[in-house]
Amino acid sequence: MSKQKKAIVSVTNDLFTDQRVDKVCIFLEKQGYLVTLVGRKRKNSIELTNRSYKTKRFNLIVDKGALFYAEYNFRLFLFLFFKKADLLVSNDLDTLLANYAASKFKPFSELVYDSHEYFTEVPELINRKKIKQIWEGIEAWIFPKLRSIYTVNDSIAKLYSEKYKKEIKVVRNISNTWLPANLKSKKELGLPEDKKIIIIQGAGINIDRGAEEAVESMKKIQNAVLIIVGDGDVVPQLKIYVTDNQLDSKVLFFDKRPYQEMMNYTFHADLGLTLDKPTNINYRFSLPNKVFDYIHTETPILSTDLVEIASILKKYDVGEIISDFTPSNLALQITSLLENEERLSELKHNCIKAKETLNWETETEILKEIYPAIED
Repeated sequence: MSKQKKAIVSVTNDLFTDQRVDKVCIFLEKQGYLVTLVGRKRKNSIELTNRSYKTKRFNLIVDKGALFYAEYNFRLFLFLFFKKADLLVSNDLDTLLANYAASKFKPFSELVYDSHEYFTEVPELINRKKIKQIWEGIEAWIFPKLRSIYTVNDSIAKLYSEKYKKEIKVVRNISNTWLPANLKSKKELGLPEDKKIIIIQGAGINIDRGAEEAVESMKKIQNAVLIIVGDGDVVPQLKIYVTDNQLDSKVLFFDKRPYQEMMNYTFHADLGLTLDKPTNINYRFSLPNKVFDYIHTETPILSTDLVEIASILKKYDVGEIISDFTPSNLALQITSLLENEERLSELKHNCIKAKETLNWETETEILKEIYPAIED
């Protein structure tokens, strides 16, 4: 019998909250690969448990900025160079250079690129022209040479396809069918039992993603609390704002949690917010995985008017859209929805129907084309 084929999947995060990559790794195992997932370890990284595949996290000298990316890609290249792999999966542009360089020394290895976003237009690069030009140069050099590429939604696939004249497949970041196990009560989670729950969740609670307006809107919202479950660049400032404005009883913070625990909070929410602003191409065409998490916990959604999210909300009628996005208007629309029990019930029922189609099990049919099962 031939030896089991090996796949090395790489990202630049600390692996703990990246649900998309975890789902892909599990899928690859089912397809017959021996999988290793590579990332980095930070000072506050939580220990990884219950992973069926191998993991490797680099301890790096530099934590962020250009030197971090340089150090990480150098370490990743050396790791890939000395490890046997039949399949290299590069997640996003910040791992592509190392993967591509290593693939040149592995003529029998296949390189697949999974683009989670339109990387060169992320907010962190918009006002950093020189750094942005470096990433654009790396992309322009490698992207046309790639043979297998997929991304997270049709809008981003279209942008890449038009720019590089390549076929781009789409694998949306849809949740697994969620089956609540060991579900905790509101009291056990530290949530009020006598108020409506509004939630923002995720690992990317960053600038221009609407968390600031959501917190400010709570000044005008009664009989409800906003819970922020996760982490991101703006969370420290939000905590200061909440304290300064005496909103501690109306805005509750919960640090990043393992996925199943996070979904406990989402399950108890009456309304889920996804409020990205169209300040850049990446956000304009975003389709956050929390949209699908909300659907799977039957949590009605309130979203800003973005192409991909609006398409889901309109097709399945699982939420409503706010077009005039200000804290005052957000407060009005949240209040209106929370007071309309009939509409909330309708949206929850529509979530039940939507998740029969919008689930990872269905989405993996596309992945089977990219990663065919290995035959003995």
